[in-house]
Amino acid sequence: MDARLNYFDSVTAGKILKPVMTAGKAVKDSPLPAATQELVALRVSQINGCAVCVDMHTKEAAAAGETAVRLNLVAVWREATVFTEAERAALALAEEGTRVADAAVGVGDEVWANAAKYYDEEQLTALVIMVSFMNMVNRLNIITQQPAGDYQVGQF
Repeated sequence: MDARLNYFDSVTAGKILKPVMTAGKAVKDSPLPAATQELVALRVSQINGCAVCVDMHTKEAAAAGETAVRLNLVAVWREATVFTEAERAALALAEEGTRVADAAVGVGDEVWANAAKYYDEEQLTALVIMVSFMNMVNRLNIITQQPAGDYQVGQF
């Protein structure tokens, strides 16, 4: 499978995506726990069907020490016992923030309040930006059919 566009060869993409990726790096450097960031990135990408992002975040999380059991259970996190209450709150917020068209209301008050029990304002800010960022990059990759499977840890 070949991508419809090669972002690395495009002058326009370079001008636009360089600051976007810098923003993504700033989220990575935020006080939101790294494991939570990877779980959220993976779940958002699963929901959106972004194969290249699922590939990337599964590999990055595994390289950072995440277990195969937890990675395999992210898609069914509600029924899994391997996630902390804080991670479950972040995953719930990520799902509602991703499924805004389905829910028609965005993130509900109960989901927000539950996340606020576990994360301070800076972490919540990073979580909201992470969900939004992942939804954007998922769409960039899906529209252009970026292929999955070849990602190497630390590539980006």
